[in-house]
Amino acid sequence: MQGARSAATETVHAVRRGSEHRATPQTPSAAIFNMFDIVLYQPEIPPNTGNIIRLCANTGTKLHLVKPLGFTLKDKQLKRAGLDYHEFATLQIHENWESCLTALEGRRLFAATTKGSTAHDQVAYLAGDVFVLGPETRGLPAEILETFPSEQRIRLPMLPHSRSLNLSNAAAVMVYEAWRQNGFEGGV
Repeated sequence: MQGARSAATETVHAVRRGSEHRATPQTPSAAIFNMFDIVLYQPEIPPNTGNIIRLCANTGTKLHLVKPLGFTLKDKQLKRAGLDYHEFATLQIHENWESCLTALEGRRLFAATTKGSTAHDQVAYLAGDVFVLGPETRGLPAEILETFPSEQRIRLPMLPHSRSLNLSNAAAVMVYEAWRQNGFEGGV
């Protein structure tokens, strides 16, 4: 790592040329307006993360990935799902949950969970808010979920007996609700 980047956190501006993702310093074109951030804690399914990269590129949301990942950033399914939006998304990779928390210190974090007690549309979202989603097969671990105040454990409505929504769909619903509440600032 170079400069101010720590060994625990790496900022990646995904470059589509060739088969590699390179860590590069952010340039003015990469310094996208970031109203919100999404954290994917140990994501497992490449197409879901690819779809969320595309969501982030189109909404100016910064994406954080917490290792271990269930795939590599070179994964064909990840790239295919994100199409050619990877170059417009800002992605930060964290070695662990603690380094992610350090990078987001002072920010208001919301855990997306089927165990949440607060409906996603009952929160007054602010610029700078962060949405944390767990692995597709198991959600956020109890020890992480318990660190969130109950009013910051948000739930998306579903029909009774439904298990969960697709990760990328849940991320999109939350980001667009928060952005809507903020007048779609920066959007056209």
